[in-house]
Order: sequence, then structure tokens, then C-alpha cells
Amino acid sequence: MSNARVKTAIGIAAGTAALLSACGEAPPMKGAQLGFRGTGLQQVSNPRLEAALRPDNLIPATPYALDPDTGGERAGHAYQNVQVLGDLSTDSFNHLMASITQWVAPPAQGCNYCHNPENMASDAIYTKVVARKMLQMTRNINANWTSHVQQVGVTCYTCHRGNAVPKYVWNEDPDVVRNAGQLRGNSRGIARAGQASVKFASLPYDPFTPYLLGSYPIRVQSKVPDGGPEVPIKATEATYGLMMHMAGSLGVNCDYCHNSRAWSDWSQSRPQRVTAWYGIRMVRNINNVYINKVAYAMPANRKGPLGDPYKVNCNTCHQGVNKPLYGVSMRKEHPQLWGPVTADTSHQMAPGVPAAAVPTPTGAAPKVAAVTAPAKGATAAATPQANGKTASAQGAVPAG
Repeated sequence: MSNARVKTAIGIAAGTAALLSACGEAPPMKGAQLGFRGTGLQQVSNPRLEAALRPDNLIPATPYALDPDTGGERAGHAYQNVQVLGDLSTDSFNHLMASITQWVAPPAQGCNYCHNPENMASDAIYTKVVARKMLQMTRNINANWTSHVQQVGVTCYTCHRGNAVPKYVWNEDPDVVRNAGQLRGNSRGIARAGQASVKFASLPYDPFTPYLLGSYPIRVQSKVPDGGPEVPIKATEATYGLMMHMAGSLGVNCDYCHNSRAWSDWSQSRPQRVTAWYGIRMVRNINNVYINKVAYAMPANRKGPLGDPYKVNCNTCHQGVNKPLYGVSMRKEHPQLWGPVTADTSHQMAPGVPAAAVPTPTGAAPKVAAVTAPAKGATAAATPQANGKTASAQGAVPAG
């Protein structure tokens, strides 16, 4: 063989190897059969990716061991302005506060991330107002969404994992608004390659606003019963976008829930499809009833370009594995988050102060302007609207 042919063969081989490595994951892959033979229920996974995810999905050590609650004074009696965790003993309350500090607060700020050290009962710092709402949310999930979280439940750590804002959150996409009325550059939310939200598929890139904030029907185009509603192609593609997000967030294939020979048939699907059905509705509840309702207290740097707060999707909790934290429950070490569900008192909460007023890493307390609680009903303009948008309340937030 001539030198020219050898060089050509080497070049082709090198180019092919580069092309294959750029197209996806290198072998070997791992396969596991989930259902009966012939049903096509098989999961394919990458051992290297699974190993990389493991350190981020282990539960942390508790700050210190919590003694059993043998009675004694309740936190709601011992401390001022305890609105959600008043049923706990003071020991249990303090243990949970230490854990939340470990799970959420920047280490340099510690307790001062939410509390004014000169007045721990004060609601002047906005993070305390938000944290109270999130505690209500967590207890509600553990009490009323066991159809999705089972008895494992969730804690603040399930989403935060040492970050003040969870690593995987989303905002409403501003491109639709920015390019409205234009022919060029206006994709109208339709397929645009290279979007991480749909795992880089050429599908509608915002499956969250219609399905995880709104309640648009999740349907694909298929044969419908006589007189049944027709499903347009646009809705079909958007549904596939949501499915890509869900599969990527859980690190699974489509047939983790569906039977590939009968995608829509519930009787031939795996039980995990039912768990996912409840999960979608749980996420809607979190985004609309808890996160959007406390948006009035959040400063601009905790919101997206359209002024909506960071919201959750499947990846916020799952982070690449089919069961968050590999399904290990933190209930034994942190039973405080399985307590009574308190009523929504958001209309009684005073607005917080901008993030710039949060205590500095040196521990110096900020000068906080007096905050007057809004009259009942006065925050109505700042609550989520029917279209899912949230009116800005920043003009009502006192300067720090």
C-alpha cells in the first residue's frame, strides 16, 4: 500500500473516531431488562456518568444527634414569631435550624443569612420570609404528596444541597417576549437546537411554563375517539420536550415509565408512570402555591429577566438519578419536617429587604429600615396572575 493510501486510511479512522466521540457517550454501556421479554422495557445507562453523579447524591451528616422529644417547652412558646415550627420542642427546633444552616446558608454568613443577629425574631431580612414559606411547602409535600415522594419524603437538602438557591431552577423564557411581532429571530418557542432544557433535542425549549406552571394537557398526536379533542403537532412536540426533560432529569429512558409498544396505554405502563403523573402536579403546586406567592419578598437578583422567581422542575430534586438521593430518607434524623401543615399566611407576611441588606460575611448587621406589614389584601397585586405572571412588588420593598 502506498504511503498516500496509508495516510488516507489513518485520516479516515481518526475522523471517524472523533465523530463518534462527539456524537454521544463512549461504550461500554450497561443494560437492564425491566419487564417481560418482548415488551421492550430495557434501561440503558452509562457507568461512568453514574459514578460521576454519586458524590452529589449522598445525604450529609447531621450537625449533631437529636435526642428523642420527651416533652418540655415548645418553640412557639419559648421564642417570638415562630409561625410554622411552633409545635417543636426547643431542642428539636434548634437542631433543625442548625441543619438548615448547613443545607442552605453560605458558610460565611451562617444564621445571619436569614436572621438579624440583633433581633432573631425579626422578619426584616427577606430570606427569613422565604424560608418560612419553604418550610410550609416541605411539610405539605411530606403530608399530602406521598403519592409521589412516598414515605421517603423531602427536606431542604433534597433541592438545595449546600446552595442558597438550588442548582437546577428555571425562569420563564424572555425570547418569546423580546421577539414578539418580529419575523426574524422569532422562534415562538418552537424547536431550536442546542437547548439544555430539552436535553439538546430540536424540540420546543420551554416545556416548563405550559406544563409545570400552567396545566396544559400533556398529549401527543394520535388517534382520538370520535368527537374527542384533536391534538395539534405543536402540542405534540411540546409534550415530547417535557418528556425529554423528565427522562434526562431522572437519568432514564422513555420506557422507565412507558411500554414502547403501547406508549399511551396506562394498563401496559410501569407503576413509575403513575408516580410521575403525581410528580407533575406536585411541581405545579410548588411553583404556584408556594414559590410564586412569596415572589413579592424576593429582590430582583433572585428573579429572572421577566421578573418571575426561580422555580422548580424535575431536575431540581432528582439531579440525574431516578430517586433523589438514591431514595434514602432523612426522616429519622430530621422528623421536624413531617409535622403539622400550617395554613397559608402569606398575606400576613411583611415584605423583606433586598439582598444587599443581608448581613455581610463579617457578621456586621445591616441597617434595616422599619418594615410595616401590609394590610390584609394589600399584596393582591403581587400574587400570581391567571396567566402565571407575577406582578413586580419591588417598588413596595423598602430600601435596605
